[in-house]
Amino acid sequence: MSPFHHLRRTSLLPSLVLTLWGWVLVWSSLSSRLDLLLNAAFHPVVAIAGVVLMLLGLIQLRPSDRRRRAVSPFGWLFSALMAVLILIVPPEPSFSDLAASRPDSLPAAPTLSFFLPPEQRTLTEWVRLLRSQPDPELHVGDPVKISGFVLDRPGEPLQLARLTVRCCLADATPAGLPVDWPADVDPQADQWLEIEGTMAVQERNGVPVSVVKPTRLTVIPRPDRPLEP
Repeated sequence: MSPFHHLRRTSLLPSLVLTLWGWVLVWSSLSSRLDLLLNAAFHPVVAIAGVVLMLLGLIQLRPSDRRRRAVSPFGWLFSALMAVLILIVPPEPSFSDLAASRPDSLPAAPTLSFFLPPEQRTLTEWVRLLRSQPDPELHVGDPVKISGFVLDRPGEPLQLARLTVRCCLADATPAGLPVDWPADVDPQADQWLEIEGTMAVQERNGVPVSVVKPTRLTVIPRPDRPLEP
């Protein structure tokens, strides 16, 4: 191979890698992978950024009369390898591990939903309601139908929880509900469950708290969009 051909191939590498990363962003937006990492409101931003990167990469691939400057291929090849790995290996974040290290300061609700029938409230809506009306006796006997992952925090009973995000997992905040787990149930951290039951009151550490008393508990797959606003 002549030095000229080697130079040309090497100089085209940044354009090819740029186009590849643009496709990674577009493909991640079209598939369900971003649902594990980012608030759905920001998915179009990622897709647009990917399209821009692809256009820039394709523009730079056009023949030019100017001699391209030689570049070291190793950094670009490593970047391309990372892009391919992202396409091949799906993200598998541990929501329980992430939530265990985060404070419980929920962001404000995007809409008021406290007036929904109890059985239509999501887990996060229940948590917000109970914090705004801390008297647990107000909700005794209310029907509950919620889903979430099992949250395991050191030194605390297992809860059923969801993660709320303003933007992405970097600002994720857990919303957890205590559960009166049946004796024949052995919930595992990060396991997704759907629970139907009623709201009850138990004394924990000398304080009465609202707990979910299940009448039906079902193991479910992780939802396509597990993050809540």
